[in-house]
Parts: sequence; C-alpha cells; structure tokens
Amino acid sequence: MYTRNKRIGDIIIFIILAIGAIVMIAPLLWMVSTSVKDKMSVFALPPKWIPDPFVWGKYKEIWEAGPLLQGIENSVIIAVSVTIVGTFTSSLAAFAFAKLRIPGKNVIFLFLLSSLMIPYPSVMIPQFMMFSELGWIDTLKPLIVPGLFGNIVMIFFLRQYLSSVPDAIIEAAKIDGTSYFGIYGRIIFPLIKPAIAAQFILWFMGIWNDYLAPIIYLTSPEKQTLQLVIANFNAMYAIQTDYPLIMAASVIALLPMLIVFIIFQKQIIESVAISGVKG
Repeated sequence: MYTRNKRIGDIIIFIILAIGAIVMIAPLLWMVSTSVKDKMSVFALPPKWIPDPFVWGKYKEIWEAGPLLQGIENSVIIAVSVTIVGTFTSSLAAFAFAKLRIPGKNVIFLFLLSSLMIPYPSVMIPQFMMFSELGWIDTLKPLIVPGLFGNIVMIFFLRQYLSSVPDAIIEAAKIDGTSYFGIYGRIIFPLIKPAIAAQFILWFMGIWNDYLAPIIYLTSPEKQTLQLVIANFNAMYAIQTDYPLIMAASVIALLPMLIVFIIFQKQIIESVAISGVKG
C-alpha cells in the first residue's frame, strides 16, 4: 500500500514538474520558432510552432541591420573581465573573512552586507557624477572597474560555504610553512570550486543581461553592449512588425549563456548537491 501511494505521489510530482517545465521553456521555443518565420507567419491563427517553410534569412540580415558584432564584443569584454578577475578577488575576500584572523573583520563584513540594502537608483546619480569627473562616460570602464574588486553576494555565499571547512586544515598547512596564497591555491580553491562555478554563471548572466548600467554610461553605437543593440532593434523594427529579426538577435544573445551553462553544468550540479547535503 505504501509503495503504491508513493508511486502515485511520484507520478503527480512528475506531472506538475513537467507542466512547469513546459510553461518555462515555451517562450524560449517560441522565440527560436519566430526567428525562422516570415513576417506573416508570426501572426497566423492558430499559431504555428513549426514554421513552414523555415526562413533563415534573418540570421544573415541582423549582422547588416546594426552593430551586432560590436555589441557582442563589448559584452564579452565586460562580462569576461569582470567575472574572471572579480571571482578571484571575491574568493580571496571570502577566504579572508572566513578563515583569517583579522581584527574587526566581522564589522567590515557587516558593512559590506549592509550595502546590499542600498537600492541602486539612490547611488546611480552620484556614481554617474563621479565617473563623469573621471572622464569615464561613454567608455567601458564604469562597467568593468567596480566589478574587478569583487561581488558582495559572491563573497557572502563563499564565506558561508567555507565556514564548514575545518580550521585544523588551515592550521596544519600553516605549520607546514605554506603561505596564505599557497593555502588558498592548494586547499581553499579546490574545495570551493563548485560554489565558485555556480556563482560565476549567475554573475556572468547578470552582467551579460544588464541593460540599466550600459544605457546610463554608453552613448556611442560602437560602445554599446549587446542588450542595447537588441533594444535598438526592438525600437526600430517592432514598428515594422519585423519580429523574426528581433527574435533572431535574441537567439544570438542567448547562445553565450547556453555555452557557459554547458561548460559549468557539472560544477553547478555538484554545488547544488553539496549544498543539499549540508542543509
């Protein structure tokens, strides 16, 4: 009886999850489907999920419609430089807050966390004025330099992750004469690599999809990120009901996210599994 009830419960849970998965993936499938349709097929009733015929011309046209390649290049420069360098500095800070004996480190960490409570619009104008005084407006520097010093959310997550690492391991390494950078490179980094991978992809996605900061600091078309280029496509071609072109550009913008996820999916799954065991 128990086995039967459990089986029925598993079936119900599977059906609910399957429905949820369909609801979540349907917009993505519609975006891909629309990108290979002609204009008239987009408004067909009932909707056609499978285009007939497939029209691939929009994927060629988007490269001529605007500075899409330059937007991709700018987004890659910002996202890669910030996430790689910022992840390194964040993990170092998390190691320091979690395992090093620093006077007042808890107070400093509390101040860092309190900055998360400050809404971005309240610091948006002061930041713009500061970067304007530095001559950084219409450059990529305002989008890159602050992130190089780390991400507070990542520091907090990694610090909590490191709290389960026994201090005896650190002390033993110090007795053996290992430097702090040696401890970080040989002991800490391998332990927190799954957590770093999970936070890395989340941060990369946030930077890649960011629209507010680039639209504040960037004005020249050759400096714009991919999201601004797509927004310009939307403003220009939505009036012409050229939704296939907009969706084709959106598919191109999505590809780097899929590549990053495929590369780091093993580490992300490990991070979730380890977190569940610890919980």
